Amino acid sequence: MTAGLLKVCVVVITAIVNHPLLFPRENVSLPENDEDIIQKMREHEECLKMEQLRLEDEMAKNLEKEKVDQEQEEHLEEDSSLSSNFWSAVSMIIFLLIEIWRQDFQDEHSQETIAEEDDAAILGNMFEGVALPHKAVLFNFYDRCIRGATADAARTREFVEGFADDLLEALRSVCNRDADMEVEDSIGVGSMYENWRVNKPLICDLIVPFSPPEPYRFQSEIWGSESSIPPDKQSYGKIKVCRPDDGGTGCICDKTKLGEDMLCLLHSKNNMAKMNREMEDLLCCKNTQHLATDQVMKWFQIAITKAWNKISRKYDFDLTFSHLDSPGALKIRFRSGKCITFNISPVVQYEDSDVYFMSHLANNNLLDDNSSSVYWFLSFAVYERRFLKDIAKRLPENSCHLSCLQIATFLHGKQCNLTGQSGLSNYHLKTALMHLLLIRPYSDWDFEHLEARLRDMLKYLKKCLQEKKLHHFLIGNQKIPETTQLPEVFRHAEPVNLFRPFVLHRDIYKKTVDMFNEMLKNTTVLINEYTLHIPVEHTHIINKVT
Repeated sequence: MTAGLLKVCVVVITAIVNHPLLFPRENVSLPENDEDIIQKMREHEECLKMEQLRLEDEMAKNLEKEKVDQEQEEHLEEDSSLSSNFWSAVSMIIFLLIEIWRQDFQDEHSQETIAEEDDAAILGNMFEGVALPHKAVLFNFYDRCIRGATADAARTREFVEGFADDLLEALRSVCNRDADMEVEDSIGVGSMYENWRVNKPLICDLIVPFSPPEPYRFQSEIWGSESSIPPDKQSYGKIKVCRPDDGGTGCICDKTKLGEDMLCLLHSKNNMAKMNREMEDLLCCKNTQHLATDQVMKWFQIAITKAWNKISRKYDFDLTFSHLDSPGALKIRFRSGKCITFNISPVVQYEDSDVYFMSHLANNNLLDDNSSSVYWFLSFAVYERRFLKDIAKRLPENSCHLSCLQIATFLHGKQCNLTGQSGLSNYHLKTALMHLLLIRPYSDWDFEHLEARLRDMLKYLKKCLQEKKLHHFLIGNQKIPETTQLPEVFRHAEPVNLFRPFVLHRDIYKKTVDMFNEMLKNTTVLINEYTLHIPVEHTHIINKVT
């Protein structure tokens, strides 16, 4: 642009200098023979004028183009500034939103993060190996303290079953068949019927299915179904008491079919309305149609008391409730002072399966949640007993799987006596064993491998505690044998973590880890205290347990 201006200036100066008006007047006249020169100068002047006009026009165009370019640059700079300001504002808003979310997230999960760091520190104190006494000492301990302690188990089971049958028969006789529950025969479940109960007293666990009188019925609701079960109530369910259908023309008792012009005097509308209120007051939570665990407990305790009063003269002992919080925790006290304790719990059958809704757990621990009476715990005890029975047929004849569970529950019970109850229960120990039974080859469960399998079990529990994850053995487990005959709705369900409450209850988790840590440290001491000392070199003298 500067070179163009210089060129224009040079041309203009040249034209001015060569213009004829700059010469003096006296020199204006030229010889006639110079007319050609004058003509050429005129032509040259015209050319200069044309060139000047062209240059001026070009200069004007250049100036106009420069102005347009400058305006475009200013516009682009303005757009860029606006765009930059816009994205800066957007970035600031996003940053503020992220910061607000981060603060909320940090407030919600700061305690959990701190808890996880503390958990790592706690578990870091747990030694890597599981110290066990020598095989000879372990075998002798089992022979003296475990097998000897369960010698009376068969006789205890036989006595309790006979007495329970008599008690339930008396209960049926004192109940109102038209307005009270229908009670079925008892079913033995748990450690006494799976042959691994060790800690005394030897408690038998019996469940008693019951159903409402006709024409009422129970409708089951479990998690994952259309009903609303909270996420923290996995393995729980609700039971709806369905009222009788009085919309038909026949009698609702369904014993006779009446015509349109006939009326059943026993089941009139007024009588049925009264029965509805009485039944719901007896069974359900207030203002609902859902079966209440505390209402069932109250009914069952009253029914047991009436039944015992009817047959008490036949027996030479006293019967009392050992725990008021459990509906069927009973204690038989003989005149000699000997006592037999057993649990007889009312349950509701889930559809046509061997899964049962339980009102209360027989052996509560700190993780059990009975805060709401509308939720019932789902028991798979019948299927677990069936699995252990079926798997025993595939294991070596002299298997050690139940021996491992017996030793672990013995150590756990003794440690709880020292440090108090924790979130770990015997059911968790049994669940760990059942998982290992599907992991280890069957040949590894010979009794000669007792020490190794017990160590595996304790290490597996330690790992589960560290991860706060122990899956329910039956729910969502695709590896269980088909012979167990578990309903498909539970086989294909999402796995249930039995240790999930540890995530929410930091104090219980710490207490459980401390207890388990102490149990591992005291294992050798506890076993040595309950057995005779045997020199290490005498390992060949130990008899196998049959």
